[in-house]
Amino acid sequence: MPQISTGDFDDRVLGRTWTVRLDSAGRGSAAVRVSCSRPACPTERLPSAAAGRVAAVAHLKAHLKAASGPRAQAFCACKVENCQAHSLARRDDRPERGEPWRCGGPVVLAVVTDREGRWWRVMECCSRCAAATPGARTIGTAPPALRATAAATPADICVHPTAAAACAPQFSDPSSAGSSLTVPTARSVPRRPRPPRDRRIAGQVVPHSLRPVELRDELTELGDLYRAYQQRTEPDLAFLAGLHARKATAFTTWSALTDDPYLRREARRAEQAAQTARLQHQQRTHCTDSGEPAVIRVLTGPALWEHARTALEYCAGHCPLPGPEARLVVVLLTLRAAHSGTGNLVGQDLTGLGLSDPRGVVEQMADCGWLSLPARVESLLESRPENPTPVTIPSLLPDGEGPDPFRFGRTTRSKLSGWAQKAVTDKNLRKTKATASARLLALVLATRTSLEGRLGPSGEGLALEMLLPQTAIPAGELPGLLDQLTAADWLANSTVSSTRVTGRLTERALPFTCPLP
Repeated sequence: MPQISTGDFDDRVLGRTWTVRLDSAGRGSAAVRVSCSRPACPTERLPSAAAGRVAAVAHLKAHLKAASGPRAQAFCACKVENCQAHSLARRDDRPERGEPWRCGGPVVLAVVTDREGRWWRVMECCSRCAAATPGARTIGTAPPALRATAAATPADICVHPTAAAACAPQFSDPSSAGSSLTVPTARSVPRRPRPPRDRRIAGQVVPHSLRPVELRDELTELGDLYRAYQQRTEPDLAFLAGLHARKATAFTTWSALTDDPYLRREARRAEQAAQTARLQHQQRTHCTDSGEPAVIRVLTGPALWEHARTALEYCAGHCPLPGPEARLVVVLLTLRAAHSGTGNLVGQDLTGLGLSDPRGVVEQMADCGWLSLPARVESLLESRPENPTPVTIPSLLPDGEGPDPFRFGRTTRSKLSGWAQKAVTDKNLRKTKATASARLLALVLATRTSLEGRLGPSGEGLALEMLLPQTAIPAGELPGLLDQLTAADWLANSTVSSTRVTGRLTERALPFTCPLP
């Protein structure tokens, strides 16, 4: 057997190590920075953390592919960096405290990463140190011919390819002494099957034991589709609406099997999200899924529609004077002065509402303290758009004590105010000289329709016990007001029974509708 000098064994090299990091690119930005400890690797800037992790893992894989495998003559890189095992060895290197740490096993390449996915480190170390490092994963091991056994002396260890060939084990054939045979192939060991990995959707783990299997596969596929959609650079609202609809159906079935209230709430949220995405797609493309022209509404989404209904309900409960005329003025002024308590008015805002006595209504509101004017009522009614009159509603002034009665912001307030003003001053309502009561009724009916414009959530009509208190209209006047709206091409096929009013809004009125969920 060739003799190997001890100098060859002691001429070892430091194990290689390098780190890939993912850091924030700056405060207030979602961009991240990917850096590598290798000097030749430039820093990369990515728009999001997800893209940064993909780039960091790809960079690490490129290093591993370009680097040679672990070297048997290398000693642990972690020893230089004072890893946990070697640090404990120095503290415990006394007989009464136990044996000191000793490296052992073949040299391996190990990858270590933190739980948050902020850095990835590759180190060349012995297998014993890799096993003692939390979260380390071995990706390469030194070839068997270059390993050193525990019983061998330094002079017997093969560190060169020629010496390794000479040190290869030989087997004797009993039938022919002295002849050498090749080393038998190691018996393959079957890999232990890994347990199936749990998949997630909407923060919920889809258990592998979920039955039926079709439901489990549907939930798993939906989770993958949602994650793939998040990586898109351009939105596809029609596709997203389909995903939400499928999720609503799957979660409804899942909640029925498990009786989980969270899953039922998630199914309802998915239904609302599907409707919102579908309507947004129609607003962008101006056509429905069937290719027909879509209704372009003044208020473009379910959130705005719900805010409109909330504002009308608030005005119905906080009107200082009786009657539909005062109720209509309260609605318009409240939407004009919401949040700040102040707003600007011109004379046409009041004189164009079909009020029988605009001056008298405003004076009564000022006398009871609900409205505050900087000058006489006549000055308000004569003001022009170039010189509006500021008005104040004391009950809406922010005092910092009570909660804000409205949950929408300033931009939404402006949209709601413009929607109400356009609806009650519609061209046909002005031409037919519709009264203030008819205009208030038209505004309320527009917030209580289905998507097709029929009165009621599903087109079954509206209950009078809900409609009459919100409009302050006497029951006996309702048929005449419906006739006014029919003459103004606002309402069609309307009928009134003792408990319900039915009908549908015309195509002219559909842009002002706020469909019910």
